Amino acid sequence: MNKPYIELHNRNSFGDIVNVYFDFLKHNFKNYTSIYLRYNAISIILSVIASYLLVTGFLGLASRDFRFGMGNSVDNEFYFFAAVIILFIILFITSLINYSFSSAYLSEYANNKGIVDSKNIWKRIKQNIGAIVLFIFLGFGMYIVYFMISAVLTFIPFIGMLAQYGISFLMSALFGLTFMSIFSDNKGIGDAISEGWGFTFSNFGKVLLYGFVIGILNLLINVFIISFPSYLIGFYVYFSAESDIDLMSSTLASIIFTFGFAIFLLSFIYTQALSQIAFGILYYNLYEDKYNVYLRQKIEEIGVNE
Repeated sequence: MNKPYIELHNRNSFGDIVNVYFDFLKHNFKNYTSIYLRYNAISIILSVIASYLLVTGFLGLASRDFRFGMGNSVDNEFYFFAAVIILFIILFITSLINYSFSSAYLSEYANNKGIVDSKNIWKRIKQNIGAIVLFIFLGFGMYIVYFMISAVLTFIPFIGMLAQYGISFLMSALFGLTFMSIFSDNKGIGDAISEGWGFTFSNFGKVLLYGFVIGILNLLINVFIISFPSYLIGFYVYFSAESDIDLMSSTLASIIFTFGFAIFLLSFIYTQALSQIAFGILYYNLYEDKYNVYLRQKIEEIGVNE
């Protein structure tokens, strides 16, 4: 049976937009995740490798008696800091892939009445690769400014914390809406940023609240995903303490901790991709609010049918 197509070009209320997000995931979760795994296969493998290096390096630094492989001593600091650098690069590249993939996927879905071809997703990404890379570097600069502002806000009790969260949600919305602008109409970087900026600040309250709600929902998804490895690690640490097992030099401990940290990273990466789906749905709603394209099309179709 064919999946029902969910029209994204609608002028919905705030609650309806959130419902559309859930409906979209309900009917497209399997297909979206299947294609997502294909596009992120290399990132997943590298994340696991970086997790192993980070965990083993950290345990080695903590114990100063770490052994690797066949008992050869290694420079634990090298493993730890190399893993940090690799992890940063992986997260940076994966963020680029996730924003691009989710935006291209949703654009394909909206433009083809729910039919998504994975080959067309890759074509859309290649067509817009210049704007994507440029915007990522611009965004990197924006986040440096954000961290500087956040550092100042930390000295302001409570209100500073709220301001930090608010700016974070607005930054996420600006990124998400701008990426959708790039992919929905193949806009250049200047036009896309202008439209993303306009949608964000002309609908300030709506965008801020939506970012907060989606952030909470994705946090719950994240918690659900990592709950199993968290319980596994908790049980292992408890019984290891009861049995006087040295966690810092245990191979099994390294494997379990690596597994838990890798699941945490992968769940974070996946919910980041879901966040872009959510902001893509918001983009089509705000676009319809401003331009009434879908509504005018339906009115014209009524006239033709009569």
